[in-house]
Amino acid sequence: MFTIGDFARHGRVSVRMLRHYDAIGLLRPARVDPHTGYRFYTADQLALLNRVIALKDLGFTLEQVGAILDERIAADELRGMLRLRRAELEAALAEARARLAQVGARLLAIESEGRMSVQDVVVKKIPAVRVAELSAVAASFGPQDIGPVIGPLYEELCGRLEAAGITGSGPGIAVYEDTGEGDGSVLVRAAVTVPEGTSVPGVEVRVLPGVEAAATVVHRGPMDDVLPTAQTLARWIGTNGHTSLGYARELYLECPEDRSRWVTELQEPIARA
Repeated sequence: MFTIGDFARHGRVSVRMLRHYDAIGLLRPARVDPHTGYRFYTADQLALLNRVIALKDLGFTLEQVGAILDERIAADELRGMLRLRRAELEAALAEARARLAQVGARLLAIESEGRMSVQDVVVKKIPAVRVAELSAVAASFGPQDIGPVIGPLYEELCGRLEAAGITGSGPGIAVYEDTGEGDGSVLVRAAVTVPEGTSVPGVEVRVLPGVEAAATVVHRGPMDDVLPTAQTLARWIGTNGHTSLGYARELYLECPEDRSRWVTELQEPIARA
């Protein structure tokens, strides 16, 4: 048998917690010395303690934990509940990280106001190119919706091109369009320049129209941090009296594994003043 201190150490809980569980009848000691009142536990009771802690972590109250244990929940059922709870926590963590990234991007945009040079904006003509592309719909143009869509699109596109023995002849191009549904959703096109005559099963090959005049600027760093660059471009367009004609294309000039070293050109079509 173990003293309450030893049992608490092996169960990775506090002695105070064990005393509370005893007081409410959730986990009684195997034996209590009638003279000293010392509590003693057996190794077999660690299994019960594990269930109590696991159910607590699932969000059940101690009263609910007691009711569940009284029904003698099976180990397989408990494992299923824990896996479900783990998936919920992982999803919540991913959502929190995405929100943190969004806050960081907005903060960076605020800190960069008036500091990013508009002298790097260049108006140029974008020629038409032949591309292979896959498309999907994102719920909005926000990074929290675009990122989870465009990444898998490029993975799928590159995989299909590789399987067909085709190598893209230029940088990747991301093109965005309104879906026309009126709900803010955006059609995302992930494209790669390919030679004439290219044909890939399940991949659309088309000529991406050129742009007569596009205000362009180079963004250096991960696309999660593109907001200050994009807003600098928007301010330049507005200040110079031009009119935006739609979403900016993204031309991925350099995409090493280290995303902080990415180089991307934003190309926003404009009507000149």
